[in-house]
Amino acid sequence: MEPDKIVIVKRRTPLEELLVRHSTAPQAKFYLESAGHSYTSYQQAHDAYVEGLQQTLSAIPNGLRMQIVDKSNLANFQFGNKDLVVVVGDDGLLVNVAKYIGSQPVIAVNPDEKRFDGVLASCNSDSFYRVFRNVLEDKVDMQLLTMAEATLDDGQVMRSLNDLFLGRRTHVSAKYELEYKGNKERHSSSGMIISTGTGSTGWMTSVIAGAMNLFDSQPKPKEAVPFVRDADYLLFAVREPFPSKLTGTKITYGRITRTNPLIVRSNMPSEGVIFGDGIENDYLEFNSGRTATISLAENKVCLVRAQK
Repeated sequence: MEPDKIVIVKRRTPLEELLVRHSTAPQAKFYLESAGHSYTSYQQAHDAYVEGLQQTLSAIPNGLRMQIVDKSNLANFQFGNKDLVVVVGDDGLLVNVAKYIGSQPVIAVNPDEKRFDGVLASCNSDSFYRVFRNVLEDKVDMQLLTMAEATLDDGQVMRSLNDLFLGRRTHVSAKYELEYKGNKERHSSSGMIISTGTGSTGWMTSVIAGAMNLFDSQPKPKEAVPFVRDADYLLFAVREPFPSKLTGTKITYGRITRTNPLIVRSNMPSEGVIFGDGIENDYLEFNSGRTATISLAENKVCLVRAQK
């Protein structure tokens, strides 16, 4: 490929976050050590990340357009259709980036293998240059990651790489009506989650594990979890549905496909929300009168496969 520019996405380290709060390193150190925590561990993690980031940056040849974007500015950054995106950080950073990009190829770099699992990583900092050159020469395979999408009836859209949450901002019951495969049911629950294959190793797995453990014997789930990252479906699960005269518990789990979306109508006067990938401060208001259609996003994340 011939990218218009290389977009490097980074994030603040925990030490840098502390410095935002405490202004200087001595003040941050005093705060941590006064509470019995190690400042040294923060410094070591910071140094390792910065070293990995600099190694990645230095591998990009001079003459190529390059732009560095911090995670905190992603919501206001416009990715170009022909950009090559390089995400330097843990798996969570890739998840944060996914909702803002289209079909641009993404290289996920694990800059600190001692601290980051790198489940989704394409490479580490040492091997980045080789992977980068292979991408430019079209010599790599791409892994397509399915995304979930919630579209409100007023046109607002929320996408996620791992999962969507629909419910109340607080821990009180969420009230809504589901429509799935021609059937409708009113619910009172702790909300619901919608999971992709990428996210199915996390929240969805824990929800199913908790449900299975309520039984003396272990019944088999209706759907296999986790499931593959490029699956052409999503799974939804209702958390703690409550049966009453007005609410039911029959539609609580299922597969969402392009031909079988999930329709949700809010009955929450206030504090109804839809957010993605655990980012609670980036949400769609989902109060009474709003309808959400949950489906597969049109685009998939084009992640460069891990190189052997």
